Amino acid sequence: MGLSKTDKFNDQQNRLARLTKALAHPARIAILQALIKRKACVCGDLVDELPLSQSTVSQHLKELKSAGLIKGSIDGPSICYCIDEKAWREAHELVGGLFIEFENSCC
Repeated sequence: MGLSKTDKFNDQQNRLARLTKALAHPARIAILQALIKRKACVCGDLVDELPLSQSTVSQHLKELKSAGLIKGSIDGPSICYCIDEKAWREAHELVGGLFIEFENSCC
């Protein structure tokens, strides 16, 4: 991450930043919603549901997998993707915890 000085922040802050960055695109939200709805999915099925090309969907899947939010297993010529339950719980705790920290506005 070069000049962003991520080494100056703690592990929790860096993990939360990676997770929220992965969530910061509507296509990735749509992919996650589709995976949640189906419990599992093949990449080709996602392409049929989204107004995006195969290569674009694959790139978004790569970002979600890199952030640890999804996992994939090879099933013949396709890769079957699903939510990574452990990472999903961690993301829920980290993002939820950020909102819980806020109590009152100082303004």
